[in-house]
Amino acid sequence: MTAPYLLEARGLVRRDPRTATTLLHATAFALAAGQRAVITGPSGSGKSVFMRALALLDPIDEGRVLWHGRDIDRHVIPRFRRSVAYVRQRPALVEGSVEDNLRYPYSLHAYRDVRFDRGLAERLAAAAGRGDDFLAKRASDLSGGEAQVASLIRVLQLAPEVLLLDEPTASLDPESTRAIEALVTDWFDADRSRRASIWVSHDPVQAERIGDRRFTMRAGALTEPKETIE
Repeated sequence: MTAPYLLEARGLVRRDPRTATTLLHATAFALAAGQRAVITGPSGSGKSVFMRALALLDPIDEGRVLWHGRDIDRHVIPRFRRSVAYVRQRPALVEGSVEDNLRYPYSLHAYRDVRFDRGLAERLAAAAGRGDDFLAKRASDLSGGEAQVASLIRVLQLAPEVLLLDEPTASLDPESTRAIEALVTDWFDADRSRRASIWVSHDPVQAERIGDRRFTMRAGALTEPKETIE
């Protein structure tokens, strides 16, 4: 029996709640374990709208999101959010240090069974090209790129099964970008039989490096070129 998709969208539609304009046209999408999808497209085309709808962070006007082939009931959402992690382009950080931000998820009920591992956090920061003082930095003093790195480390330490990455290197220089790409690749390779990712990027060269399925988004419509479909 074929295993169900990790994440699936069926007829997903999202409209602007004020104007009723369709932001995301009826979208079908399926992501299996071991796949790395990349979405490219112009600004304002609906890439973030789709990612946030898929992560159940915004209301869905029509359609369904399935996780492991099943509808997501309200009581399952905390476990879903633990397994399907959305990393936004402009991350929101809490007051305090980077380490405070990395510790924050462990204060939530969904993570009551795990504990913060400072050694792991330090290794992830080093792999991302950050210095020994990175965890001690104040969140308010971080550059946009540093905030993106902190946000990604905060997610990776929790070992999700699906990463939804919304332009995670948009504010980084080329060297830091390659470090983040390597960090995500290491996460994927550590358990590729049970992990998958979607990466939004404006850079077609990056898309070639980091994904094996390439999609384009234009005017709220998601398409996959035939040559990327196996």
